[in-house]
Amino acid sequence: MRTVDEQLERILATAVRPAPVRVAISDAHGLRCAEEVVSSRPLPGFDQAAIDGYAVRSVDLAGASVSEPASLPVVGEIPAGSRQPLRLQPGQAVRVAAGAPLPTLADAVVPVANTDAGTARLDVHQGVPSAAFVRRIGEDVQPGDVAVRRDTVIGAAQVAMLAAAGREKVLVHPKPRVSVISVGDELVELARTPGAGQIADVCSHALTAAAREAGADTARAGLVRGDAREVCTAMQDRLPFSDVIVVCGAVGGAAGAEIQSALVGLGDLDTTRVAMHPGSTQAFGRLGPDAVPTFLFPAYPATALLLFEVMVRPLVRLALGRTDPYRRMITARLTSPVTSMKGRRGYVRGRLLREQATGDYLVQPLGTSGTHLLSSIGEANGLIVLPEDLTEATVDEEVTVAFLPAPH
Repeated sequence: MRTVDEQLERILATAVRPAPVRVAISDAHGLRCAEEVVSSRPLPGFDQAAIDGYAVRSVDLAGASVSEPASLPVVGEIPAGSRQPLRLQPGQAVRVAAGAPLPTLADAVVPVANTDAGTARLDVHQGVPSAAFVRRIGEDVQPGDVAVRRDTVIGAAQVAMLAAAGREKVLVHPKPRVSVISVGDELVELARTPGAGQIADVCSHALTAAAREAGADTARAGLVRGDAREVCTAMQDRLPFSDVIVVCGAVGGAAGAEIQSALVGLGDLDTTRVAMHPGSTQAFGRLGPDAVPTFLFPAYPATALLLFEVMVRPLVRLALGRTDPYRRMITARLTSPVTSMKGRRGYVRGRLLREQATGDYLVQPLGTSGTHLLSSIGEANGLIVLPEDLTEATVDEEVTVAFLPAPH
């Protein structure tokens, strides 16, 4: 058997970030910037009022107080968006709106609260220092400043900076495209009631959701009969549109061997047993002209989801540009015993808790009566990882748990 780490090393060596594409900044949210974006213009683009008030020369307000206000004529008004230049003379005031350009010679804005709000003549009860309530040209961003750095994840703040820098589009690394295919003569779509010997297709829906949670763009390719020729055709249809392909139901048994033999014609496919439990039987390879990483998993949904978590998710995260593709690992004490197969790395779903008195982590194993059971997965927020040399862990024994936060 190949170890889990050996299998992961082979898988992660194939990680490739999708080629950058240029998109509208409104579509760039959540993607990594693929260029160094430099501002071509200052922000703000002109000296402007930061609040509603009166543009003045601060020197004209020296000594102003409630008992001895500075009295200035109001010689005009400048609304936000005005394009008419206005020159302020010494000893004058101009009414300005927030965002309005300052008149020439004005170096400060007096808040309305500091005045009698006069329209023809203004009494100022408290002076302001130079530059008060003024946004100077380029004080936020200067031409040539980096607005968004390469490899930054673009969030709302970065979209704001791109817009301020005058960019309508930006070069980004797109999400990797993951296609999911379910294989099996026994499978039926969810809209149909399964008949005798038939099973609703759970796997493709679950794995598509898991790929989306990992950060991928997803395509559920649907059901394919367990016929080698049909599976090859379905694969050839998806290869040009995929960066990763996950097939469930194409390993194990004579039917699985026939499918794998046919798929070898599309590229390099390695069927192996991995020293892990559950999910030891699996296949991985690179198929098609573009050598697309392709996974073949068993048909059991719980096992397929576990294999996606352990094997596929780290590959997707690397393709997204994450330097650490793994989940956060936590040390926790068991609330009930667990067992594992000797020589294999064990994975058990669990629920992480905090002990009130100490704040220590506890973990409650779930679904220990059967690794194929789905019912406990929804309650799990952790994956207990048991080393290969461990066969049993008792209550209060410390174990390593991969934290599985709720999707958001």
